[in-house]
Amino acid sequence: MAVLEQNQEYTFTEFEVLNESDDVKREFIDNKIYLLASPSTAHQEVSRELTVLFHPVFKKRGCKLLVAPFDVKLTKDDLEPQLVIPDLVVICDKSGLNEKRYEGVPTLIVEILSPSNQHHDLLTKMNLYAKFGVKEYWIVNPLTKSISIYKLDESQHYIQAAVKSSGKIQSKLFEELSVNVDELFDF
Repeated sequence: MAVLEQNQEYTFTEFEVLNESDDVKREFIDNKIYLLASPSTAHQEVSRELTVLFHPVFKKRGCKLLVAPFDVKLTKDDLEPQLVIPDLVVICDKSGLNEKRYEGVPTLIVEILSPSNQHHDLLTKMNLYAKFGVKEYWIVNPLTKSISIYKLDESQHYIQAAVKSSGKIQSKLFEELSVNVDELFDF
């Protein structure tokens, strides 16, 4: 994860012009542009396993499960738009879904940590997702073979609702969604 220019700030319009000019994967957070690196093998394996586990749950609920690379333009009336590319995103309000991206606030976001993006996912993105009102945020760490689930409280802050490095972990928002941590990392 690298910032395009450390001291340079951009407008969302400038970012969109740049983002449309090529196929480079970028995120736009707080007027900074972040370049995304290719994921590791472990990252891809965890993403695949979570997709297989999540798909039937959300299909049954009528929610959309989308996987990276997929752009999410976070929008909220009183905030400047931001653009992120989460590893997995669950969208239950599909009104903002179009052919290009999702515009709005997803219900659940999952980020899979890589050594190069830990700070970005654990601090920058966590604060951003809370500010925009993402109800549940999962951090999956292939290095420590653990999952942390954060639930948004009434004051728009995340509280750690669960953390597991073995056994089953249960979503706090979706009662039918649980993951066996040992099986997830068994690849």
